[in-house]
Amino acid sequence: MAPTPGDVAPPPVRLVATDLDGTLLRSDGTVSPRTRAALAAAEHAGIGIVLVTGRPPRAVPGLLAAIGRYCVIAANGAAVYAPDGTALRTWPIQASEAAELVARVRAAVPGVSFAFEYDHHFAHEPAYPSWSYAEDTVDLIGAAEELLFRPPGHPVAKILAHHRTLPLDVFHDRARQAADGHAETTHSTGLSLVEFSAPGVTKASTLTTWAGGLGIGRDDIAAFGDMPNDLPMLTAVGNSYAMANAHPAVLAAARHRTASNDDDGVARQLEQFVAALRRPGARA
Repeated sequence: MAPTPGDVAPPPVRLVATDLDGTLLRSDGTVSPRTRAALAAAEHAGIGIVLVTGRPPRAVPGLLAAIGRYCVIAANGAAVYAPDGTALRTWPIQASEAAELVARVRAAVPGVSFAFEYDHHFAHEPAYPSWSYAEDTVDLIGAAEELLFRPPGHPVAKILAHHRTLPLDVFHDRARQAADGHAETTHSTGLSLVEFSAPGVTKASTLTTWAGGLGIGRDDIAAFGDMPNDLPMLTAVGNSYAMANAHPAVLAAARHRTASNDDDGVARQLEQFVAALRRPGARA
């Protein structure tokens, strides 16, 4: 069982990687004043901040406007953005590979419908549920086999699949088996939606690659999360924190726990990180 808040002294960190929904953001999608202040204080103290989210590339401008000018790892690791919103690197799913994946999952799970996140666009099949997206985000509607090859030149950042009747755990397991290593498979909403990224692309792979390029090792990173798509990131770093409201698998995997997203759990730990750096003899 992971320690509860206050059980252990916070380790010194150089980089904080935080999930957004259910983690940094409150349940109403806002950033609390305490969290905003804690992020600024951490940066002032020399601790880097990177937002690591399952949200798609098209959401990045809004996130930067709402949260602040931080680096963003979007679409479960499919893209990295600079604080000004410039794309630094992407790891898309090639159209031919996506088409093969769709065929595999459709054969294994009859009744599935698909949606696709491109670099700045969104498309879905007619049966894909409208409650999972805002109507004004849709660019194309049609059969998956057609959507994957249009618009030309727009790589697929993430594939989403929905099933009307299967429980999420059953649907995810069958979809993962159908993917058979041809894609990374995860889920993050608690609803019957399964998400696919290119093989080997996770929040962890992109975070550690990007941080390594800055000379920051895994043991110098603290990561915060609440859902299964955060698990690779949480198990890849030296200091992992599960929110009190986290999925049971996340609570079991993380080394530490903090308060819930609605109780400023990330902010509480950031304040402790900053305080630790101010102690005499603290590592610079």
